[in-house]
Amino acid sequence: MKARYRYRIYPTPEQQLALSKLFGCVRVVWNDALSFCINQYKIGEKKPKNTELQKQFITQAKKTKKREWLSEVSNIPLQQSLNDLEQAYQNFFKSCKGQRKGKSVKPPKFKRRRAKQSARFRQGGFKIGQTFVKLAKVGKLKIVWSRPLPAEPSSVTIIKDAAGRYFASFVVEIVSNVLPKTVNSVGIDLGIKTFATLDDGQKIDAPKPLKKRINRLRRLSKNLSRKNRGSKRYERARKRKAKLQAKLKDTRTDFLHKLSTQIIRENQTIVLEDLNVAGMVRNRKLSRAISDLGWRQFRTYLEGKAEKYGREFRVISRWEPTSQKCSCCGFRGGKLDLSIREWTCLNCSTTHDRDVNAAKNILVAGGHSETLNGRGGKHKTTVKVAATCEASTHREYVQLALFDW
Repeated sequence: MKARYRYRIYPTPEQQLALSKLFGCVRVVWNDALSFCINQYKIGEKKPKNTELQKQFITQAKKTKKREWLSEVSNIPLQQSLNDLEQAYQNFFKSCKGQRKGKSVKPPKFKRRRAKQSARFRQGGFKIGQTFVKLAKVGKLKIVWSRPLPAEPSSVTIIKDAAGRYFASFVVEIVSNVLPKTVNSVGIDLGIKTFATLDDGQKIDAPKPLKKRINRLRRLSKNLSRKNRGSKRYERARKRKAKLQAKLKDTRTDFLHKLSTQIIRENQTIVLEDLNVAGMVRNRKLSRAISDLGWRQFRTYLEGKAEKYGREFRVISRWEPTSQKCSCCGFRGGKLDLSIREWTCLNCSTTHDRDVNAAKNILVAGGHSETLNGRGGKHKTTVKVAATCEASTHREYVQLALFDW
């Protein structure tokens, strides 16, 4: 399997200028080819082949006076830029035909100057040393090897983020490092107040970096809005805001990586509930809190690490009534208000913590039977009215048990 290893690099001012030229040439080649493809579609023509685009917008463009400066940078990133454009169009076409799994892919967009910049080198365009990585027509860039590369990389992508930081991202082929098998399994219920609740009762709080620094982010945004776009003060204010946003992202990513690694190492099977995150963030009251947690990113990390370390990762349906069903007897008591955090089962009189009970039901729904009602099977009950003592939900909540299973 392929994996990415990212490292921080520190170019000199001269090298930063050379990288800026490289990013600009890559961006221009992409935008020129994309604009030509869009115009071809407008007049009813098909998209040209990748070889034709490379010949027109790289080889022939260097001979023109308008694009002669393309020859000042390495030819490899320019070719890779059009290869990426070809792949983006293929993904879009497959998504339109229903041949691609997951969320629908939109057509490629134009690259902007102030967004994240990148340029990709394949083998032959870069060389790795003990303290540097050498790029064609750029030179030796100082790099900090925070961890060793497991194999010879096939390509490297030089990235400059909005905060002005530079990174080198290597693609390497790795072998799955299967961890020793364990009998532990875990069901995880994700929430807003508590990020994750495990079926054993353990609750994990999220750092919520945006919530802690929202006032500072607002001040920086207000300060940026007062500057004239394109001025030096505007650029300084934009970079201050970008640095804060990068810090928020790094804090969240670090927490998710550490938590997902811990869960993968301690459990053989991990069961998670499928959440419609894209639909939930449309709620204007919860969108900021949900985005600050990173549920989807956490699921992606678990999936990738489970494949890497030989663990089993399962996802249950989002329509499974995990919060409504008793994890002891399987009795379904109906929908509960979000303000009710604890409730008592009307059938077996067991008091449940809402999140812990949901985590246990998620584990059972994922194929692990650990309940008391015959390995999670359907429990048949008779119609009866809940007594006052049985309907304690730590709010005076009376419910009729008019369900027959």
